[in-house]
Amino acid sequence: MGNTSSMLTQYDIEEVQQHCNNAFSQQEIVSLYQRFCQLDRNGGGFISAEEFLSVPEFAVNPLSQRLLRMLDGLNFKEFVAFLSAFSPRATLQHKIEFIFKVYDSDGNGKVTFNDMLDVLHDLTGQFISEQQREQVLTHVLEEAGYTKESLLVMSDFVKILGSSGLKMEVEVPVD
Repeated sequence: MGNTSSMLTQYDIEEVQQHCNNAFSQQEIVSLYQRFCQLDRNGGGFISAEEFLSVPEFAVNPLSQRLLRMLDGLNFKEFVAFLSAFSPRATLQHKIEFIFKVYDSDGNGKVTFNDMLDVLHDLTGQFISEQQREQVLTHVLEEAGYTKESLLVMSDFVKILGSSGLKMEVEVPVD
């Protein structure tokens, strides 16, 4: 599987399927492999940040720079594992872990008020003021029993998002 010009074997497909906790069918993995090969323009077996930014939908995503931190240099197996968080077959726990990584920009395992404020700024741009963002975020944290000074860890995200009845499903187009 190192060279993207080679075809996937049945063993490769099953290995990738197991690696992504069966979030994708075998046919979906084959389709994702074809897309991966299209993105891997230099055929090195990895997708660079520049190659990801060549996808128009990705380039205009307000969180693209945060996602690039997670994506740059992925091989095919890692690429599928990354996308598995968007599968309807992914567990809520897996989806929450993915969201946590988006917020935890420095990768220290903790999300601060400013980390959350930065994501909110990325998502809202100039549509709301910094003061409004701070008020909204402060209110949301207080509703969940936290303060601006709280350092949220993964279990806090699981508690907040898991108990909210949040249903997070985004279809990943594989064709």
